[in-house]
Amino acid sequence: MREKGDQLMDPVFRREVRHAYETRDWSGLPPKTGELVAENPWLRLARDTQVPPRAGWRTCLFMGGRGAGKTRAGAEWLRWSLLHSRKRRAALVGPALHDVREVMIDGPSGLKWIEPRQDYRPVYHASRRILSFDNGAEAHVFSAEDPDSLRGPQFDVAWCDEIAAWAKGETVWDTLQMGLRLGQAPRCFASTTPRAVDLMRRLLSADTAEAVHVMRAGTEENAENLSPGFLSAMKAAYGDSQLARQELNGEFMEDPEGALFRRGMIDGARVDAPPMMEDVIIAVDPPATSGPAADACGIIAAGVRSGHAYVLADASAPGLKPLDWARRAVAVCRETGAREIIAEANQGGEMVRQILESAGAGVPVRLVHARLGKRARAAPVAALYAQGRVSHVGLLPTLEDQMCRFGAEGFRGSPDRLDALVWAVWALVLEGAGPWVRAL
Repeated sequence: MREKGDQLMDPVFRREVRHAYETRDWSGLPPKTGELVAENPWLRLARDTQVPPRAGWRTCLFMGGRGAGKTRAGAEWLRWSLLHSRKRRAALVGPALHDVREVMIDGPSGLKWIEPRQDYRPVYHASRRILSFDNGAEAHVFSAEDPDSLRGPQFDVAWCDEIAAWAKGETVWDTLQMGLRLGQAPRCFASTTPRAVDLMRRLLSADTAEAVHVMRAGTEENAENLSPGFLSAMKAAYGDSQLARQELNGEFMEDPEGALFRRGMIDGARVDAPPMMEDVIIAVDPPATSGPAADACGIIAAGVRSGHAYVLADASAPGLKPLDWARRAVAVCRETGAREIIAEANQGGEMVRQILESAGAGVPVRLVHARLGKRARAAPVAALYAQGRVSHVGLLPTLEDQMCRFGAEGFRGSPDRLDALVWAVWALVLEGAGPWVRAL
């Protein structure tokens, strides 16, 4: 029989197992294969696009669409490494500690729930941030928000999830690589929906010596495990747009032609922490309607120091009722110490002010009315980004994705977050500089 540690990475053996289950004919397989599959059903369930090859890589980068099975692939690879490939110490790194706990460990495809033998499920020790397996192996939990926490520990394997959404991507990655120094062949499995960030560019352009193996899978490949109608709804909504190619097909997409904002502008000015602010405001772009299908309410917190704007937070959220988005804006206002709330009144007029005041704003609410179209309003703000005069504090992925698609052919939907951003930067840096806004 094949070595146990190699079977997950043997596509021929997996195909034989799947065929045996379909035909109920086990005659061509080694003895006790059924017991092995009962213990490790991933041998039967895994698609070839979800399993890395046996050798020839130090880093496996799995780029997949939403729901393509990235989390399951990462969890199964790590479980197999710790239970069958003689690995003992693993690192689990996610965008935040919450993501590691709720997705990588406790999620439906997480390490705890993929274990078919209930009595052998790993146990998470929250106080130590360690997931313990029944054979003594351990997986240590880390947040990509804290690169220094990876200094000191050492590992022989690591599973890194959603690396394109890491706030301090390259710094975290470099610190982790220096800790992958145990065993004969330390390895890292990185699963993510791709975004055009520097860490992704670096891994995709790695030379042979860096031994990066790239795997790709689209959402459609995993259709049998998704809600009925999900794919057809996504295709109807997004078609062959750049967003669909990135989020559903798992393609790495650079900034589309015609987009007003470029990721290079944003990444080049990004900061980990802002200086002391001279002024802070909250900008709100209310949706025209409410309910699950409504556009998001854009809520952006921004500050200014010496003529340089800092985007502090994106609290935008879809599907909220008026009083709910108003309370959300008020909460961010209190957290940041903002002096006023600016709200676009094109859709709701004076009612927007009344809703914010009824939510307990406690600061002045100023209504503004746009005279020009969205692109014309955003152009002066894009010019500030090009000059390096606007910095994002940390990573604001949903806002940045919207910014870098806005203006490109095929852009759909309301640029709700971007609209709020434009109002915020205008109020802090550009007020009085143009005829494209009227205060009410």
